[in-house]
Amino acid sequence: MSADTKIFDPRMLEALVCPQCQGRLTYDAQNNELVSKAAHLAYPIRGGIPVLLIDEARTIEKP
Repeated sequence: MSADTKIFDPRMLEALVCPQCQGRLTYDAQNNELVSKAAHLAYPIRGGIPVLLIDEARTIEKP
């Protein structure tokens, strides 16, 4: 298994928070991202590792 195909372990969500708002993150398996609904940001996961940098996040639409 290459580094790019490593799977994110959802148990990590217990220890991770959004760097923007310190809020809860949810795992979006379809897009391989961690989503902060409070900050309206989605953080990429690369090689099974969440990239929790605000500059790397994409903005998501407000519901």
